[in-house]
Amino acid sequence: MNLKLDKQTCWLVGGVLALLLVSSFIGWLLSRRVTSDQARVTVHNLNARIRAWWMMVAVFGLAMATGGIGSIVLFALTSFLALREFITLTPTRLGDHRTLFWVFFIILPLQYYLIAIKWYGLFAILIPVYAFLFIPIRSAMAGDCENFLERTAKIQWALMICVYCVSYVPALLSLDIPGYAGQNGKLMFYFVLVAQISDVLQYVWGKTLGRHKIAPSVSPNKTWEGFIGGIASATLIGAGLWWATPFTPLQSAGMALAITLMGFFGGIVMSAIKRDRGVKDYGNLIEGHGGVMDRIDSLCFAAPIFFHLTRFFFT
Repeated sequence: MNLKLDKQTCWLVGGVLALLLVSSFIGWLLSRRVTSDQARVTVHNLNARIRAWWMMVAVFGLAMATGGIGSIVLFALTSFLALREFITLTPTRLGDHRTLFWVFFIILPLQYYLIAIKWYGLFAILIPVYAFLFIPIRSAMAGDCENFLERTAKIQWALMICVYCVSYVPALLSLDIPGYAGQNGKLMFYFVLVAQISDVLQYVWGKTLGRHKIAPSVSPNKTWEGFIGGIASATLIGAGLWWATPFTPLQSAGMALAITLMGFFGGIVMSAIKRDRGVKDYGNLIEGHGGVMDRIDSLCFAAPIFFHLTRFFFT
């Protein structure tokens, strides 16, 4: 389950580092040349995002270098922080506190433990079946019936999105793919890279050519030009990375398209939740990106789909 330093891995890591170096240089160059106040704000935001990407790539690389357990711990921590942000936006009552204790400190670590021991049968149903039933039971036992259905649904939704869906990323390491033994770290790298670069390219295409907004009341910055340009570009990149996966070039393009589309829909849905709660970001932990949930919204929707497509067709 380790990320082996073979030739393919070196190309993947080197490509990401080269992209960050080029982006940093372009950001520095733009900061020296812009003159208008609006342009300065845009470039400042761009450079903040680039600095944050350096940090996130370093953390992700360190986790993968430590092997499967490092990746599982990283995504467990990511789930914990995202869950905390999500619950903070959804007002709770005293009757929810013991339920939330179970969610944060029992169900969440148990989900990732099941992934660590590769117990797919239970990991796949722990949250959508057993936790789904347990949460309303525990909340009802507290005796607080005010807005009970709304409060319970919010906790269930938070657990599904922030823990269950995110946990499918390190679960990729547990797949037994014929002819691909010991290389699952590259598959996880591929998934995260395609999902995140799609977000970046949609942002770039939208900033440069964006004119027609997709859902202005939900996500004002998302445009059809950014969507089409970002999805197409990221799909081509995913197809070009087929050599690091168990897929053929055409299969890799199809998988990348599925990742990018679901990632886009994830961003739209999570933006709708933010608008409902009247906030711009889920948090401010990551400079230029907002909170953890703002950065992984695309992973949440794409990870289960990518995992099951891979498991169904390639194992």
